[in-house]
Amino acid sequence: MRAIVQRVSEARAVIDGETVGAIGPGMLVLVCAMPGDGTTTADRLLDKLLKLRIFQNAAGKLDHSLSDMDGEGRVGGLLLVSQFTLAADLSGGNRPSFKAAAPPTEAQALFTHLVTQARARHANLASGRFAADTQVHLVNDGPITIPLDIS
Repeated sequence: MRAIVQRVSEARAVIDGETVGAIGPGMLVLVCAMPGDGTTTADRLLDKLLKLRIFQNAAGKLDHSLSDMDGEGRVGGLLLVSQFTLAADLSGGNRPSFKAAAPPTEAQALFTHLVTQARARHANLASGRFAADTQVHLVNDGPITIPLDIS
């Protein structure tokens, strides 16, 4: 799976004028399923997201994860948004090809699995809707933006 992780002060996913998912401080993750990905891949991505140390400790160092924040009584938000365009290939010219993304049926199943597992493991979870035309509003904190490829 391919993901873009952004540390945010706040973020929300809006579909047809309705906010379908919103968080305060935490991370926004744009997620793309790739061919060959399975539930094990999605589980590894979730493990990485929950343990990714991109939040500051008292000394200002990036040493805390979403899991650490849970243990301290602060629950950072996690907003998951499906984003097939992360598989864009521009090698053939200026119009992107998305052939490198998993087929929609497989991608939807993996995104649903990821959201279900994240909801079971993290108290403050929000998500967009698969394949919906979504406006993502965010205040990038830092900014910290990290690409992840999990296979």
